[in-house]
Amino acid sequence: MKQHYHQILLAQILSALLLASFFTASVSAKRPEIIELDYVVAIVNKDVITNIELERKLVEITRQLEAKNTQLPPKSVLRKQVLERIVIDQIQLQLAERTGIRISDENLNQVLANIAQNNQMDLDSFRQTLESDGFDYTVFREEMRKEMIISQLRKRQVENKTFVTEQEVKKQLASMSGKQNLDNEFHLAHILIPIPESAKPVEIDAAKAKAEQTITQLKLGADFAKVAVSVSSGQQALKGGDLGWIKQGQLPLIAQRIIPKLNPGDITELIQTADGFHILKVIDKRAHEKKHVVQQTLARHILIRPNQTISNKEVELKLKRLRIRILGGDDFSALAKASSEDRASAVQGGDLGWTSPGQMVTEFEDQMNKLKPGEISEPFRSRFGWHIIQVLSRRDHDDTDNYLISQARKLIQKRKVAEQTRDWLRRIRDEAYVEYRLDE
Repeated sequence: MKQHYHQILLAQILSALLLASFFTASVSAKRPEIIELDYVVAIVNKDVITNIELERKLVEITRQLEAKNTQLPPKSVLRKQVLERIVIDQIQLQLAERTGIRISDENLNQVLANIAQNNQMDLDSFRQTLESDGFDYTVFREEMRKEMIISQLRKRQVENKTFVTEQEVKKQLASMSGKQNLDNEFHLAHILIPIPESAKPVEIDAAKAKAEQTITQLKLGADFAKVAVSVSSGQQALKGGDLGWIKQGQLPLIAQRIIPKLNPGDITELIQTADGFHILKVIDKRAHEKKHVVQQTLARHILIRPNQTISNKEVELKLKRLRIRILGGDDFSALAKASSEDRASAVQGGDLGWTSPGQMVTEFEDQMNKLKPGEISEPFRSRFGWHIIQVLSRRDHDDTDNYLISQARKLIQKRKVAEQTRDWLRRIRDEAYVEYRLDE
């Protein structure tokens, strides 16, 4: 296999040399100059990573770290870390290509337009701003496409295969501490010293020695972010290991017993898991109100659907007439029983009962939230058909139990996805053929 990859590499280098020779000959008559050839810094399966790609990514990461005032490690150390990140991304992109994941120009343009809109700009202004800040828009655009491809790949390979059982939710809520503090949040930073899959004892010992050396440096006052950039194999290593704010229920089970006892600035002892040795720092923490109160709405509606014999316009006109009759004194309940096609609520006079936020489809809830008690909406369309709504009342409701169950499910899902993504990345990295050609 190595011979095959060496042949690919040789062909690419020869091609680059021929191109450079032609270019040098064409300009030598004008002025003598030294042209530095691009070269290969790593082979990843059937592809290569060039020095130009590495330097471009290195500039991008350096800007991000400097913007956060993170101390930079020596350039040689940072280059190795950045190259490893490019390798991991390349492995994922190759897998995405084999599994048929594509991002169309139309989808990419929509995402870029949304980013521009979130920054109060149109797409042209966004492009001009990027270029004025020294970014190549074409490169930025393709990097965004790669991120979208990788995101879809991870969703297909990990997220869609990750499920939360009722037993896991019950276990999460079983202890009072877990139930009371589920929403407490911790701003964490993370360093991972990895253990290879199917590692031999000598490899585990070497990783542990490196982890112990790392934690000693931190206890002696070394900057956590700088050390993370230098040695960590965590997914956020090139962001100084910053994991952002994490809810207590989202923490890995082994960390749930440790992190809540720490104060801002504290660092954990080594935490060993199957994928390596972890060091966590609590940057900050914040508690949340245990009681969860929502505003519920009591409403009723009439639903009519268009079909082959009645058009959307005709349905809208019919509902307008019903609304006028109700405003003129006709009974809403009687008209709902006679006219509404939502049979479940029609028998109750259109009554939907008390509903909590998020319980109804977005189009319906948006219209309902605009109404004051007693008001009736104009006809509007949802995915189910055309409606008119009357809001009868509103109330504050203690929804803590349902909220905790819902949050527990979401947090367990997020935690499991994070853990399984780490395992999946480690597996595909170990299965890939990677050869480094980086100058020391």
